Amino acid sequence: MGVFTYETESTSIISPAKLFKSFVLDADNLIPKVVPQAVKSTEIIEGNGGPGTIKKITFGEGSQFKYVKHRIDAIDEANCTYNYSVIEGDALSGIIEKISYEIKIVASPNGGSILKNISHYHTKGDHEIKEEHVKAGKDKAAGLFKAVEAYLVAHPDAYN
Repeated sequence: MGVFTYETESTSIISPAKLFKSFVLDADNLIPKVVPQAVKSTEIIEGNGGPGTIKKITFGEGSQFKYVKHRIDAIDEANCTYNYSVIEGDALSGIIEKISYEIKIVASPNGGSILKNISHYHTKGDHEIKEEHVKAGKDKAAGLFKAVEAYLVAHPDAYN
């Protein structure tokens, strides 16, 4: 098994607490509402929403994939950190055992925030991850992030 790690950062004009509350804590409700073509629904399969919880995310009509299951590994609301792993689904393409994500939202100097994401792709056997596969995933995540940000700008009283 190989592990390939990628880091990304996104900036936002939204405060860390508000971004964490919307993009992480209420993502199951907000993302299908804001971008239904990307995510149709999210349901808890097992657990209570804390570490160990397993969720099934069903993708929308516009997606090339049907679903993934992800497990919450850690969540720290006070420090705006969230770790989870994609553990099942057609997005793993049969060559990836799991993808683990570490998300941290910190204050930026301009009053907004910086979302830091570290992705660890755990491959099966000696498979390698192609750069275009990673780029496609990053682009989709960036699109979701910007859609949530646009929603928060358009609805300034949400998630206060």
